[in-house]
Amino acid sequence: MTTFFHRGRRLRQSPELRVLVRETPPILAEDLIMPYFVVETEERHFRKEISSMPGQFQLGLDELEKQVASAPGLAAALLFGIPAQKDEKASGSCAENGIVQQAVRRLKTRRPDLLIITDVCLCEYMSHGHCGILSDDGTIRNDATLPLIAETALSHARAGADMVAPSDMMDGRISAIRAALDADGFAQTPVLSYAVKYASAFYGPFREAAQSAPACGDRKSYQMDPGNAREALLEARADIAEGADALIVKPAGPYADILCRVRQAVDVPLCAYQVSGEYAMLRAAGLRGWVDEKAVMLESLLCLKRAGADMLITYYAEDIVKQGLAR
Repeated sequence: MTTFFHRGRRLRQSPELRVLVRETPPILAEDLIMPYFVVETEERHFRKEISSMPGQFQLGLDELEKQVASAPGLAAALLFGIPAQKDEKASGSCAENGIVQQAVRRLKTRRPDLLIITDVCLCEYMSHGHCGILSDDGTIRNDATLPLIAETALSHARAGADMVAPSDMMDGRISAIRAALDADGFAQTPVLSYAVKYASAFYGPFREAAQSAPACGDRKSYQMDPGNAREALLEARADIAEGADALIVKPAGPYADILCRVRQAVDVPLCAYQVSGEYAMLRAAGLRGWVDEKAVMLESLLCLKRAGADMLITYYAEDIVKQGLAR
């Protein structure tokens, strides 16, 4: 008597078979978005490695241009600005000649084919490091912050940004940004919202990279609690209703379950942000020879696509493109 059982190995016998039946497509260059930290400085060739993110740098404008030019296959970049001066009004965030605005104009001249996305937030520009205006008792004034967020997004669009990405997590920010863009003739500028952004310990290295650590308290009153999953769907749907064109889930790997839930709930393009702490862990283990860094990096990104991401923000984007690891 013959015993029948499932023989899954039949379809794993050769590379050709495995590719033929693969459910999730491989990483593509056009999936990837590379973050850059651009510094306002008089030093023409400013380039400083971020100690907690080996291989990543704070860059002056000239060095940013060189860095981007070194990766001609890169499809998209996400810009974070580090101003020379900070204050309690985040004045540099929406300045016509602010650091992000300058960087956008330079890159659009040098690489007109590169899709430029700008992070819209105030923490790097605030003397206190929070993402909104502070009241005297140290609480965030949500509604008072919205006009400044909207003006910052508008200044990026005026400079030539292809897409703006608000990350502040103020309630109502998408509606405020959409209204400001539409009123000023930028109805075609899309908004990529950090809709699902958790108050995560995985952001640690970013604080050094963007020089944006809060001087007091934390961001738990406006970023999401890591224990909440259903709330992610509320945030995603709210931002879509306010006019967001695409959404970000952040962090990525530790929140792949959230990414999957959001993907099932919404139809707009979805982006996963593999954050600084995720990069730092993979990088550190790779440098010590504990893992095959290239292999685990590609696997980690493939997992995010499998969970539902259409786009991937990762500090590995440049390396992937330069090394020909993406199709």
